[in-house]
Order: sequence, then C-alpha cells, then structure tokens
Amino acid sequence: MPQTEDILRAAKLIREGKLVAFPTETVYGLGANALDAEAVARIFELKERPSFDPLIVHIANPGDLNVLGKHPDPRCFLLAEKFWPGPLTMVVPKSDIVPDIVTSGLETVGIRMPANETALELIRAAACPIAAPSANKFGLLSPTTAQHVKKQLPGVDCILDGGPTGIGIESTVISLNHKGFEILRHGFITREDIEKYIPFYAMPAAEKTNIVSPGMLKSHYSPGKPIYIQGDYVPEDLQREKAALLSFSGNDSQGFAMVYRLTSSGDLREYAVKLFSALHQLEDEDIEAIVAEPVPMHGIGIAIMDKLKKAAHRYRNDD
Repeated sequence: MPQTEDILRAAKLIREGKLVAFPTETVYGLGANALDAEAVARIFELKERPSFDPLIVHIANPGDLNVLGKHPDPRCFLLAEKFWPGPLTMVVPKSDIVPDIVTSGLETVGIRMPANETALELIRAAACPIAAPSANKFGLLSPTTAQHVKKQLPGVDCILDGGPTGIGIESTVISLNHKGFEILRHGFITREDIEKYIPFYAMPAAEKTNIVSPGMLKSHYSPGKPIYIQGDYVPEDLQREKAALLSFSGNDSQGFAMVYRLTSSGDLREYAVKLFSALHQLEDEDIEAIVAEPVPMHGIGIAIMDKLKKAAHRYRNDD
C-alpha cells in the first residue's frame, strides 16, 4: 500500500497540474486537479478520450457538494449520508468554479466520495477536488490493478499502487428529478439499494440530454480480443477450441480452450469484482475470442450485463 510520503508526493504533482493514477474501491482513476482546466485537458489527451464525455469529480468531504454544486438538492445529502464514502456518483447542477472541460460544457457535474483510504488521503493532501475517469485508454478495459494502468498508460506522471481494487466495476451514476432518481450508469449500488430512500423515476426520453454521464456510450470497456455474449450474438463460425468462456453457471462449457468461472456459488458481487481482472488476463492469452455467458438480470447483474454488452457492441455485425 502507498506510504504517506508517496501520497504527499502524488498530491504535490496534482497541485502542479500533473496526472496521478490512484486506486478507488471500484477501479483505478486517472486524476487531475478538477479546478485546473489545463490539467484536466491532459486527462483527455492521455486517455484519447472524446471531449464530449464528461468526467466525475472525486471529493473527500460531503460538504464539498456545496462548493462544486449550485444549490444542491437536499436529497443529495441524504444519499451522501447513506452511501458515501462509496460507489455512488450524483450528477448535480455545477457551480461556476468547475471548468467547462470537466463537464464537457454541460451545466451539471458528477460528484462522488470514494471509499478508499488512499484516494481520500490523496484528495485531502492535494487540497482540491480531483477529476478522475478510469485510468485506461478510452473505450478499453477499466484497470483494477496498478499493472493494468502501466499496460495502458505508461505516460502517466505517477501511479499509487494500492493493490487490487475491492469492487472492480465503476460507480453507479444517478441524477435526481422532481419525482425521484434515475440511473445514468449501472454500477455496484443497485436501484433497489437507492429506492430504500428515494423513489425511482425515469425521465421521458424527450427531456434527456444525450451524454450527461460517463459510461453512456454504446461501446465501452472492450478487451483487445473480440467478445461475444451467448444468446445475443456469437458468429456462426466461432471455433470454441480457439476461444475462452466467461462462465457464470458452469454450463455449456465443452470445447472451449479455457473456461473462467468467476463465481462457484452464483454470487453476482463476486462475479463483478473479478470481471475486469479476468478480461485483462484473457487479453494476453493465446486465444482468438471471448464468449461470455449472460448473468441473471437482477441487482448488480444489471450492471454486469451493461458492461458486457458495451464490451461486445463493437464486435456485433448484425445491427
């Protein structure tokens, strides 16, 4: 785990406008001072990320909602009390101190407080909010270890190695409306978790902006090998002896070159924790393709299938 002196050195780099990769409870983030537009621009450059895809700002104190948000909804503080620190991002109207590049020109900003002590210490030591998407090349697999970051972003100024992340998939992103909340990106915290405190209400499509949160594009999280989902789209000529299977149930695994069963007990949370790590390993294996068995569409299974469908989207040819 990073020592105090490592975190202080990384915080100094953040204040100087440099980029620091750091662990959170979800995945590794690529961080810059969220109030320094030039530093944030370096995130887009290093990740090769399109400018229309907004970033999430990480804070270490729920009170910073009042600094980064413009008249934040009182319900935000209720949700912060229940879920922060933790993998919940809230999209709120932004204050004027947030540079437009962070929000891709939108009048809203995504904010969260990570449940990782290294991340919180870094934010506190830097004395500024940190804008941080996942520390990977845009559209590719999210990193759950420092080694994954090094593989994709060798040009980053500093990497704080906090070991493997504990959750392994990104935060849930929500926005509030006059009737409740809606989910913009499925993640570790489920709709049912949030509904204990605020009702769910999806705004009509006609009232929505196209991209208001990371993770809303159809194609994302793609490994370096073609990936397909059983029951959705698998090429007829796919040869199992040259492919790997991401298995949930353990069924229909005959003939594959290798089988990765991410949970032996049907535990969706265990599957979610291991998903990106397994895909990173399979990128480096001597196979031609990856086939994923779908998981049940309830609870965190909705987020898992969202990730798998986005990973497989670019390899479909039946649209």
